[in-house]
Amino acid sequence: MSIPTKMHAAVLYGQNDLRVQDYSVPAPGPLEVLLKVYACAICGTDPRLIGHGWKPMPNYGTFIPGHEYSGQVVAIGEGVSQFQVGDRVAIESHKGCGHCVNCKRGRYTICLNYGKPETGHRHYGFTSNGGYAQYVVNHISNLYKIPDSVSYEEAALITTAACVHFALDNIGGLLGGENVAVLGPGPIGLMAVQLVKALGATKVILIGTRDERLAMGRQLGADVIVNSTRQDPVQVVKDETDGLGAELIVECSGHPVAAAQAIEMAMRGARISFVGDPVEMPQINLKKFVLDDLRAAGVRGEGMADCARSLALLGTGKLCVKPLITHHFPLEEINEGLQTFIQRKGGALKVIIQPNGCE
Repeated sequence: MSIPTKMHAAVLYGQNDLRVQDYSVPAPGPLEVLLKVYACAICGTDPRLIGHGWKPMPNYGTFIPGHEYSGQVVAIGEGVSQFQVGDRVAIESHKGCGHCVNCKRGRYTICLNYGKPETGHRHYGFTSNGGYAQYVVNHISNLYKIPDSVSYEEAALITTAACVHFALDNIGGLLGGENVAVLGPGPIGLMAVQLVKALGATKVILIGTRDERLAMGRQLGADVIVNSTRQDPVQVVKDETDGLGAELIVECSGHPVAAAQAIEMAMRGARISFVGDPVEMPQINLKKFVLDDLRAAGVRGEGMADCARSLALLGTGKLCVKPLITHHFPLEEINEGLQTFIQRKGGALKVIIQPNGCE
């Protein structure tokens, strides 16, 4: 394929200073490929990174954010045999160094060499250049081939689904027939509804504050929806489970009140997955947590090949992400896209940036 020497990229120059400009097209190194990016979804962490920075923060003036993207392989580096030019691929954002203790244990999303590129660590869109550009280089360990039935924009959302998959892995999975409460009907919460339903949940109770998102959750498989501004979600969960509480709770909002409610609505011996990035420290009932023998786990990103599992479910139709995609913008209008996402203009859920136009 003909590859230009220059491309358009959204480069971060400082806090809330994202500029679309000419940028040199990178070349893939050993075990890397060059992707032509067709879709990059805005994630809730992007406005925080763009507005407040990241630790460690790459150099302003050269750094390209964006970590939920998909594209086509247009060049391959030395030693690449699993992929070839023309392949349609989606990415996960984490690549561990591969040799620290956590990476050896398979926990590369919490690599102990995080942010040290000289060790081989990459976190695309956070500490390494990401997908708000026409082209990006990725290591092959981060790539997953897209099923023919799945579009680029759909595939860009696999990390959203994989975060939930990974969260379930961290707390021992889901047993068929369990009752599940999902708090927060944002993109991750709506993915959680579909995943636990696909994995055999008997009853899924979705809790939130926005009626339109709760209605979408109902369409995507939630059996019970609860607007917590009008109902007590803890009481509803108990009423729906014969007074026992939910066996699995997936907290996706990051709100301190929801985190506290997650514990209160848990059945004895239940598992709680805290997926949402907390906006502030919650006050939780530690006594109930201890005496009810609850288990909880956090989650950082996607891991354990959960992107591959999520793509498989997407390819078979057991996951549906099209209703979550509400807006599209060309790369040149990325700042408008960010404001649409932040301000939830037009009911924005997932906003897709298209660096190379429509697929």
